[in-house]
Amino acid sequence: MTATPGRRDVAYRRFRFPADLALGTADGVAGGPDGLVVAEPTDAVDHTDPHAGVTIRYDRAAWTSPVVGVGFAAHEIVPSWTADTPPGCWLKVELRGWHEDTPTTDWYVLGHWAADDTDFHRSSVPGQAGDDARVLVDVLRVAAAMVTGWQVRVTLFRRSGATAGPVLRTVGAVASADAPARTPADPAGPAGPAGRATDADGTGARGRVLDVPRYAQRLHAGGETRWGGGGDSWCSPTSVSMVLDFWGAGPTPDRYAWVDPPGPRPAVVHAARHCYDHAYAGAGNWAFNTAYAGRHGVDAFVTRLRDLAEAERFIAAGIPLIVSAAFTVGQVPGLDYDTRGHLMVLVGFTADGDPVLNDPYAPDDERVRRTVPRAPFEVAWQAGSGGVAYVLRPGSVPLPPAPAQANW
Repeated sequence: MTATPGRRDVAYRRFRFPADLALGTADGVAGGPDGLVVAEPTDAVDHTDPHAGVTIRYDRAAWTSPVVGVGFAAHEIVPSWTADTPPGCWLKVELRGWHEDTPTTDWYVLGHWAADDTDFHRSSVPGQAGDDARVLVDVLRVAAAMVTGWQVRVTLFRRSGATAGPVLRTVGAVASADAPARTPADPAGPAGPAGRATDADGTGARGRVLDVPRYAQRLHAGGETRWGGGGDSWCSPTSVSMVLDFWGAGPTPDRYAWVDPPGPRPAVVHAARHCYDHAYAGAGNWAFNTAYAGRHGVDAFVTRLRDLAEAERFIAAGIPLIVSAAFTVGQVPGLDYDTRGHLMVLVGFTADGDPVLNDPYAPDDERVRRTVPRAPFEVAWQAGSGGVAYVLRPGSVPLPPAPAQANW
């Protein structure tokens, strides 16, 4: 289905397991009580971890989704998943594009992922570029190909001879068309003011601010410098930590007891380590962050929203969002620094519709909460990341009703 005329095309689809097993093609996997598991491996392969130089033999099995048609020419596709991987296990997530009845891109790897880094170093896979498409860390960017649908394949690896294996709970992707350029003078873009939600529309978002705890990433500057250089770079895991603790789902102290010295907030150091992409050399890989969150009993995925009107629906439903924006000094009053990409938590809106943020790039927790003008922030978010949002919430908390062209 295409978007309302004048609206940006964005479509999200997800598969949940074991319920959706039969929708795709199973090669050696079966449904377990909590998701897909390795049942009868298709074969065994040797894999060398490029970040450790160690070669290990793994049994493998895979699940391939049906083709998901999106009804428009997609320019980017972003996958996300939730899973568990015991020591000695990992996942490979691949995407390819389709048009009509034919695949129009090769398979591209969007992640080698494991929950822990003791036995395997999770990473994106650099150097993937063809005439049809290319991989930009956590995004499949379409090039010359026509892509009106996508297909995902997840391969589950367990160390040969082991009994415990990975469990895949969910996998999905958001496909989007590029949006026209937007400026603060035209903040709603082609949708115009009709796209805005207000209290008159009954959303209940205006004047609502969720009580998300405030964590400053810069408290960790000068401390632990592994996993992306330290606190100055940890906006994404710090934001994830805030939202997990909002839901009462953060890691228990025994999980981060390894952090020594503990520093101001060891749970953030723990998150940074377990979101870290060893190829990208940073903790901001979008899918790795939601996969980390998903290990804490919450539903978690990456999508793209068309505007703040859609974000208001989440706030009205009591769900904070983690959003990615890019801006320069002076572009967004109240955010007086330069960034090519920064994650923060959208916690609410003023009565006039201005966003209220928990911005982790603050010197202390007290200065994390910031209110910014709506129009320039919306532009920074949409132009900076195409409206990327992490959605984290317990399964018992319902998502807001999705638009006709569903992007959640």
